[in-house]
Amino acid sequence: MTVSINKPRRGRPPKSRSNEHDTRAALIRSGLEQLIESGFAASGIDGILKKVGVPKGSFYHYFANKEAFGMAVLDSYATYFAKKLDLFLLDESHSPLERVRNFVIDAQQGMAKHEFKRGCLVGNLGQEVDLLPESFRQPLIQVFSNWQQKLAQCFYAAQHNGELAASAQCDALAEYFWIGWEGAVSRAKLVRSSAPLESFYSQFMMSLPK
Repeated sequence: MTVSINKPRRGRPPKSRSNEHDTRAALIRSGLEQLIESGFAASGIDGILKKVGVPKGSFYHYFANKEAFGMAVLDSYATYFAKKLDLFLLDESHSPLERVRNFVIDAQQGMAKHEFKRGCLVGNLGQEVDLLPESFRQPLIQVFSNWQQKLAQCFYAAQHNGELAASAQCDALAEYFWIGWEGAVSRAKLVRSSAPLESFYSQFMMSLPK
């Protein structure tokens, strides 16, 4: 998902590599907050730069354009979320299905903490994919595929210990979960409540073959 930037960089160069790394990371964090709330198409660069305190001309030292910036934000978010999934879904101190429940609880708490203004960056970008540069499509598909694989492995573990029936199609269940989950996150933002997350999770769990 990382965009290779070959164009000459504009703007005044940073004083040190450490400063360069810190500034780039700060821009990505600021961009993540903006994109996760407003989406890519509606997000301007000026507000992101102002929050970090970076002159607009210097932006091009770090990113070739808004597309490259958006891809860097997506890459950062995908890495962060993959680690979060591993934290919950690989936690052997809980049974596999309890791990899924713990992930859902954490998501509910996270959305409530930010007053339901923030949801899932990947889901947001997926909804506006026709407004994005075509370069976003395949990375978004790959991120969802990665999440599905992680959840499927958790379901296979649940199947192994008897929480799921031997007939359960773990890969299909994982795909179904993420399709429904992204819709629940979107609805939670709309109604400013975690109720859609809980409703989807409860119905999903009831549908599992046991």
